[in-house]
Amino acid sequence: MLPTLYSNETGRSYRLDRLIGKGGFGEIYLATPSSAGAIPPRVCVKISYRIAGWLREAYFAELLARQARALRVFDRFVQVESTTTRYCLVMEYAEHGDLSAWLTAQGGQPERFVRHEIAAILETLDVLHRGQALHRDLTPFNVFVCENEILKLGDFGIATHQASRRGVTADAFNPLGAPTEIAWGKVRKWQQRDDVYQVGQLIAMLLRGDVHSPMRSRDVRRLPCSDHLKEVIHRCLGARGKRYQSAGEMIDALNNPPKQIHKGVVKSLKGRRVSFTGFLNRPRRDAIAAAKRSGAVFQASPGPSTDILVRGRPNALQVAGKDGGLKLMEIKRLAAKGHRVTVIGEAQFWKLVSRRS
Repeated sequence: MLPTLYSNETGRSYRLDRLIGKGGFGEIYLATPSSAGAIPPRVCVKISYRIAGWLREAYFAELLARQARALRVFDRFVQVESTTTRYCLVMEYAEHGDLSAWLTAQGGQPERFVRHEIAAILETLDVLHRGQALHRDLTPFNVFVCENEILKLGDFGIATHQASRRGVTADAFNPLGAPTEIAWGKVRKWQQRDDVYQVGQLIAMLLRGDVHSPMRSRDVRRLPCSDHLKEVIHRCLGARGKRYQSAGEMIDALNNPPKQIHKGVVKSLKGRRVSFTGFLNRPRRDAIAAAKRSGAVFQASPGPSTDILVRGRPNALQVAGKDGGLKLMEIKRLAAKGHRVTVIGEAQFWKLVSRRS
């Protein structure tokens, strides 16, 4: 028979009804409180035997108490016995389980649902990031599906504050959900953009209904969603230095699609830094040589110093549609930071280089 636990914090007792989860953190039981009213008639009691994770969860639960998409914690207490100490949290019961179990049963979700739920989760993550905190464990096992199939963020057992924007030592994370550069030990600092990486993985999982294989940035083009959402996901998962730097930046990207790329007019290539994208009617090497003869500086990839991008025909295998190639997405990212790059077509380029001859 399972015991009944007593909270010296609230005076409530909790009858443990059945075990519903067990792991390195301890155990989770479905429980019935002695007096409901202020709390639901069914709750979960999470019992840990180590104080560190319990302290973190209790602290961040208090910090996020007003956030509708943070799993609620109703009580926290310690029960000391002769041979053991139980660190207990009384939490909201997620009737549909975690996101992993729910997606296994329900399959992939439509983009509208995914956008709505991820935006809500990001609002909670944004509170953490603005408070200089990091979650570090945004996996489908720590996102819970509650009443009315609402997603909520939980399990703050390895969440922590950062003393500076440089991040914290990456000494606690789930290797299956971590960015590759951290999982392989190439980067030793966990930053807000690494939480963002995990949100990108969650979006892909929701769209595919698959939580077992991480999404690679090069495979984003196959996802069943709009080109805009593909761009957002790709930036979450792509090159570390180009990811959204925080949840707030990602929220802005979801709410505000990038402006369409329009071709401009250039009078001369002399002294300008030029890059190329797409298929050209003539060999790329000929175009590069012609640009150099006209006094331009060739750049293999666009960057903050790029002046002109010559655009050829789009590649059908681009990440996010005809305007979603890697170089075009980089131009949009640079434009958002105030770096202006003029896009011209191939015909205009050949006219410019022919003026020299």
